[in-house]
Parts: sequence; C-alpha cells; structure tokens
Amino acid sequence: MRKITAFTFMSVDGFFAGPHGEIDWFKVIKKDDEYDTFTREQSKSGGDLIFGHTTYEMMKSYWPTPDALKDDPDMAEVVNNSPKIVFSKALQSVEDGPHWKNITLFHNIKSEEIVKLKERKGKDITILGSGTIVQQLANLGLLDGYSFVIVPVILGTGKYFFKDVNRMNLKILEARSFKNGLAWHHYQPIK
Repeated sequence: MRKITAFTFMSVDGFFAGPHGEIDWFKVIKKDDEYDTFTREQSKSGGDLIFGHTTYEMMKSYWPTPDALKDDPDMAEVVNNSPKIVFSKALQSVEDGPHWKNITLFHNIKSEEIVKLKERKGKDITILGSGTIVQQLANLGLLDGYSFVIVPVILGTGKYFFKDVNRMNLKILEARSFKNGLAWHHYQPIK
C-alpha cells in the first residue's frame, strides 16, 4: 500500500502561512547548494501530489511558467508532470495544459476514497502545503508521515499547521540541518 506524507515549509513557531495565506517569509531562505541537491533528490520520488484549492492555484500559477521552467527545470518537470489530486469544493473542473498535466479533482475528503488512492499501484503520495487537507487526513488517521522544512523565522501569527488536529505521538525517522539555517525533520505517526 502506498504511503501519504505531508510535506510543508513551517516557521519555527508552527505556521505554514501568514494570517492571510502569505508565504513571502520563505524569502529568508538563502541559497545553499547542499539544500538544493537535497530538494532535487526528494522531488524525484515521482509519486502523486495532493493539493488543496489554494495550494493548487498557487502551484498552477508558477510551475508551468517559462520562469519556473528556466529557474528550476528539474522541479518544474516533476511538479508539472506528476499526477495531481486536488481537493476543492469550489472548483467545478480542472484542465490539463501543455505544461500542467494529470489532474484529478475531488470535491470531498472521504476515507474510502483515500484508502483506494493508497491501494493503487505506484509510488508514494505527497501532500504539498495544504494545511486544511493535512488536518482532515490526520484526524482520519490516513497520513503515514510528516516531512517539515523548518524555516528560521518566527511569524508570531498565521495559519497554524496543526489547527484542530487530534493529539498524536510521532517517531522521528530522519533529521537534517543545512548551512542556510533550514532544518528538515521527517516523522511517522505512532499507531
């Protein structure tokens, strides 16, 4: 069975976005060759990507663009061509484009549908950002891992990543720090 892992950038104080959804605080990330290599390696998993509506729109507005294809061609190829699953009550439809392909839309999160996704053959599934999707799947016990890049910034206020998530114990599987101040932590829920 495939695993679903949540991946997000997080402030030191546990926020994945500012109070209005802003992510401009990511700009404190300094160039670091070791971190760049690490992210390229992580992105090559080739599995499905899950987004909520907001993250989907943000990703769609950047990764298929000429700037993204020029600035980070490896990541653009992964994001643009990987199968994408979007959860949105507001979107009526999604369309493939020349550089934005393989999209499936779900209007609701249903445990049985998530289990079917996990049972399909293929590589593991990654949720990018999408705090409300993570919160719902965590409370349903359907997440197999949490992977965080901790950004060395304290926001003080914002969208808390684990808002309304039931208590759970985690086991750390891996941790790594980088010269640019970022730290990566990968956890597994203890069931």
